[in-house]
Amino acid sequence: SKMSSPVNSAEDLSKQTKIKYGTYCCGSTNSFFKGSTIPTYTKLNAFMESAKPSVYTSGNSAGIDRVRKEDGLYAFFMEAAAIEYHIERKCDLKQLGGLLDSKGYGIALPKDSPYTGAISRGVIRLIETGVVTKLKKRWWEEMRGGGACKEGAGSGGDQMSVAALAGLYIMLIAGMVVAAMIAICEFTWRKRKLAVDENTSVTHEMWEELKFAINPFAGDTKPNPMLCDSQSASRASSKAMLS
Repeated sequence: SKMSSPVNSAEDLSKQTKIKYGTYCCGSTNSFFKGSTIPTYTKLNAFMESAKPSVYTSGNSAGIDRVRKEDGLYAFFMEAAAIEYHIERKCDLKQLGGLLDSKGYGIALPKDSPYTGAISRGVIRLIETGVVTKLKKRWWEEMRGGGACKEGAGSGGDQMSVAALAGLYIMLIAGMVVAAMIAICEFTWRKRKLAVDENTSVTHEMWEELKFAINPFAGDTKPNPMLCDSQSASRASSKAMLS
């Protein structure tokens, strides 16, 4: 169930007793737990074996119905492919944790069948060309009600993404404003401290700095006004002396 759950994995499930859990009584998942030597899984199996009333079901459909009826107080172990199929159509269900085991499906043929090689090559080709993935997407997520639970979740995710993006832009703009204010304060302080002409306004100085910054022909070094005035005065003095 999509009700808030205190467990997020099989290990979490094994550490508590409030939430019951079970499997189809006579399926491969039940056999997996009975034959496992992993401590967590043996602990889960021992709990299921001793639980009263029984936590086993007569099939996967019965297990799913029990999960939905007990609203967060019962968990059901089943094949991952089947879980993925059902959570696409029953929006009050969700998968907890990852895979307990990783095994693929195969096509059974008689021993020494002449078709084994051809079928194996054909399956590999279908996997490599993406046909198997497309077929799974079609029958799991699109056909027969598939994808019904992604519409609401998708729109909500889009809204959250837009809100997060808007927040990011607001933070960026605020940072730019603060940086600009700091730059102006620093410029004003430096210009007043190192002022060449006390009568020159800060606005004028800022305008001159801006023109120098955007002028592509200004070079990398701004001329020193004091040095320029000194050189001008020297040239004027020289001319006066020669005249």
